[in-house]
Amino acid sequence: MGERLLGEVAPGESAADPLRAVDRLRRHPALAELPEEEAAALVHALLTQVRLRSRAKAKFGPLADQMFFTPAGLEQATRAPVAAYRARRIADRVASATAPVADLCCGIGADLLALARAGLSVEGVDQDPLTVAVAEANIAAAGLAVRAQVRLGDATQVRSAEYAAVFCDPARRSHRGRVFDPRAYSPAWDTVVALAQAAPAGCVKAAPGLPHESIPDGTAAEWISVDREVKETTLWFGALAEGAPSRQATLVRTKPGSGEVEIITVVDHRLGTPPLSRPLRYLYEPDNAVVRSHLVAEAAAAVNGSLLDPAIAYLTSDSLVRTPLCQVYEVREVMPFSLKRLRAALRERNVGTVTIKKRGSAVDVERLRRDLKLRGSETAVVVLTRFGSRPYCLLCAEVAAGEDGGSP
Repeated sequence: MGERLLGEVAPGESAADPLRAVDRLRRHPALAELPEEEAAALVHALLTQVRLRSRAKAKFGPLADQMFFTPAGLEQATRAPVAAYRARRIADRVASATAPVADLCCGIGADLLALARAGLSVEGVDQDPLTVAVAEANIAAAGLAVRAQVRLGDATQVRSAEYAAVFCDPARRSHRGRVFDPRAYSPAWDTVVALAQAAPAGCVKAAPGLPHESIPDGTAAEWISVDREVKETTLWFGALAEGAPSRQATLVRTKPGSGEVEIITVVDHRLGTPPLSRPLRYLYEPDNAVVRSHLVAEAAAAVNGSLLDPAIAYLTSDSLVRTPLCQVYEVREVMPFSLKRLRAALRERNVGTVTIKKRGSAVDVERLRRDLKLRGSETAVVVLTRFGSRPYCLLCAEVAAGEDGGSP
């Protein structure tokens, strides 16, 4: 009954007028014979699912309307295009195996569903009964029960060697909030690594800020961004690491209008450190996945660029080069950082709206935005950084697709 009622609630209705949505559901004939407390609990659960489905569209697109979520499960779930990309990579190596793939700490089943859609037989394991029930509902809704199943269990007790491959996405949240130290993951980092290493092929999803020193030797490491925001680190073990670059950045981009997904990869070519330069006509901001994977030299080579500072991932060049690896800006003015001087420069250009970016700067961005007190009609990009020990500010304009760049 709950699933049928869920299909009758429009996401826009619950967002625009939640009280009206509650009242309409409570008057539904299907709830009339239920005790009042049970009916109220069901209404609350239905509206919670509607709100979660609305939030989930950013990760799952149209698939969100057929899925079920928990708040924590949605928070940690892999975005659909990333899960599909990873599943294809796993399927390319283990599709001929007779043993299933294990999805440990499977959560609501985002990666499990992607693995099954890639043609693999998958067994999910999670220790939370509610999460297992939600994953089961998602398997059924996707029509993948033939290929996928999920069970309640302790992932640390799984015999990895019995599976064709093991994928593990350890919990990175506690009752106190997000966990940044991998040793505090659940299961703990050493346990997760051991599970992946014991399998013929292993894959582990971790936070994008995973320290490089936490990456085991012999592992292929990959940092993945979605529409320029780095989302996760993926580590590949065993057969999945064979022939793979030791470091890779993968950029997932959604094409405007069509919604099609493009995958761009950058691998380690062991280039030397780029040269240094004063700011030139263009400033390039590498994708954060490129930065996290220590592949800024590869981005510099792509734009014929130099570093502004050896410790900061901003590149500069007199050449305008279109590349998915970097966002490009035209440099209009360079000055030592001073609130008074920056405010005067922006007011002179009639700027009222600024995008503030920073790397290597200690300036509080929100406080700076308030202190600028701008009222103009133009826009600008303000880049806060440093050259050596001196803080600097670059006043820039974003170079849109198709532009050749104007005169500074």
